[in-house]
Amino acid sequence: MKKKTVVITGGAGFIGSHLCGRLLKEGFKVICMDNFITSGSGNINGLLKDKNFVFVKHNVTKYIKVGGKVDFVLHLASLASPEDYLRYPIQTLKVGSLGTHNALGLAKEKKAVFLLASTSEVYGDPHVHPQPETYWGHVNCVGVRGCYDESKRFAEALAFAYHRVHGIEIRIARIFNTYGPRMRLNDGRVVPNFINQALHNKPLTVYGKGLQTRSFCYIDDLVEGLFRLMKSKANEPVNLGNPGEFTIKELADLVVKLTGIKGTVIYKPLPQDDPRQRQPDITRAKKILKWQPKVKLADGLQKTIDWFKVSA
Repeated sequence: MKKKTVVITGGAGFIGSHLCGRLLKEGFKVICMDNFITSGSGNINGLLKDKNFVFVKHNVTKYIKVGGKVDFVLHLASLASPEDYLRYPIQTLKVGSLGTHNALGLAKEKKAVFLLASTSEVYGDPHVHPQPETYWGHVNCVGVRGCYDESKRFAEALAFAYHRVHGIEIRIARIFNTYGPRMRLNDGRVVPNFINQALHNKPLTVYGKGLQTRSFCYIDDLVEGLFRLMKSKANEPVNLGNPGEFTIKELADLVVKLTGIKGTVIYKPLPQDDPRQRQPDITRAKKILKWQPKVKLADGLQKTIDWFKVSA
């Protein structure tokens, strides 16, 4: 039987590279696209020898051309960390709008299933807790985080427009905080920040009083959820994340414990529009995908710390 083909935009990134590896193991042919604006070839070097893996360096805000049959288009290209989208706000908006439009155009041309890697940031600083997919969100569209939040909200709206007008099969994953090996030390997100500071015996930087909460999903769990969503028939947004809720101060204390450092914490002002609470309601994922995370935070952090010790 002929292998099915998957195009993954942003495939050399943190999540994308793990997903490429999983799909190759599942017997797919994978065409990975990336322009390396926030990633590098190191994430996919181990895949280049696989005859079913093809890398194409391409900026998906430009027209996407792929020969032959394509069965799935997975749109993961994005500037997902605050460090990146605050530095490149226009590029962030362009990949969410023009990039999504081009990826959907490819899916339409190939009659392929389209999966969008959206984000919990579509909920903004939520007034509903935990956040179900039915919640419309509380987002400051002109704030400094608006470039990322609105790029994903627009991408979801565009995907649904293609679904309603052109009959494209769509899958929308609202991804909550994910961590694990292959994150960049200078990523700007809290897990690599804390690990980087701890491994260099520096104080851990906590914003506000550290009472804001997040839910941390290990990369292997997320990839399993994305794979199940891709194969499902769910033409509706699905939250993918770990419902376990921790304060940022609790995370800092756990990193200090696992690294064995004599860590201290310094406090800085809370960034503008930083969400106070973030926790997914994964009822829909449990029902439709029969999925829920399995990796405990301490176990996932230990694996991530071990990887950073060797790779950083």
